[in-house]
Amino acid sequence: MNILNIAWKGIKTDFRDTRTLFFMLAFPVVLMLVLGSALSNTFKDGLPVDDIHVLYQDTSHSENFNQFISAAEKSGIQFQKVTENINPKNEVRQGKYDGYVEVTQRGLQLYVNNGNSIEGNILQGMFTSYVDKYNIASEIMKVAPEKLASAFTHEQKNDFIKETSILPNKQPGSMDYYAIVITTMIVLYGAMSSSSLIISERVRKTADRLIASPVRKSEIFIGKVLGSLVSNTICVLLVILFSKLFFKANWGDHLGMVILVLLTEIIFAVSMGIGLSFLTKTSAAPRIIIMLFVQLASFFGGAYFKIDNPEGIFKIITDLSPLTWVNSAITKMIYANDLSAAIPAVTIHLTGALIFLLVAVISLQKREGL
Repeated sequence: MNILNIAWKGIKTDFRDTRTLFFMLAFPVVLMLVLGSALSNTFKDGLPVDDIHVLYQDTSHSENFNQFISAAEKSGIQFQKVTENINPKNEVRQGKYDGYVEVTQRGLQLYVNNGNSIEGNILQGMFTSYVDKYNIASEIMKVAPEKLASAFTHEQKNDFIKETSILPNKQPGSMDYYAIVITTMIVLYGAMSSSSLIISERVRKTADRLIASPVRKSEIFIGKVLGSLVSNTICVLLVILFSKLFFKANWGDHLGMVILVLLTEIIFAVSMGIGLSFLTKTSAAPRIIIMLFVQLASFFGGAYFKIDNPEGIFKIITDLSPLTWVNSAITKMIYANDLSAAIPAVTIHLTGALIFLLVAVISLQKREGL
């Protein structure tokens, strides 16, 4: 009962602290909104291209080219025939059109505006394909004209190569990504509040009164740890709920497993805060160490920008960040249904938590008070 009373008192104290509530609730939500909106373009695989406008002059009077124009216009490529009062090359040079094509009996010539590289590349690829197919048709006409129709109308097999994606079409958007990484980052910041669980009693001169009360030191310690775990867990769940409801962030179909991984991170963060409070001699030192650690872990763990395929020494540094492991685990569970990805992250969190808790317990036993 003493443990529960101490834990309940700690929970009430945490939620009465407006600064802590703002930092644990409002700060991650605002950061998600800002980063998710500002960096949304970096998560887009495609590049939108407006309609492409092409001038053309056809002196070959080829029916094939007319069919080609009809098919190309369905894809957003607009063709306009050259008239007498238009200098087509000047029009392309001035950027009014993306290209100009001349079709004669001798072949096809394409002029593009170098300033529009994307549109120019599209036109070059499209007309290259057309010319290749036309050349094939010409060769067939020379050898076996009766086979021409069947060569281009016969249904062809296109399943010689089967492609399977590890992450099939499902990739996190900017808001999905920052919902994950900001949540895991704010969990680590929970170490700052837990670092003051015992120190605050010493600063307020209430530690001696607690020791003099009919409560064992172990009950005080467990109660404070339990209260901090519950407070941090509630804050994290509220952040997840808010991002899911208002930002439409994707937390996948295995939300229970995701929360379990986050819970082990909360245990690690709380344990780290308490452990450092016993290892340092001043009340300000734990917060400074935790702030420095969290900032470095966030930077190299992808909390501020996405890190893709690091190599060499940079990969070694990113792997030292606990956020790298937890972010990777959650992403794989959401987008690849890989629940086994949680094992490395959970192992790292619980191992680190055990080490810090052992430090705290041993230090507490050696002290006469708190």
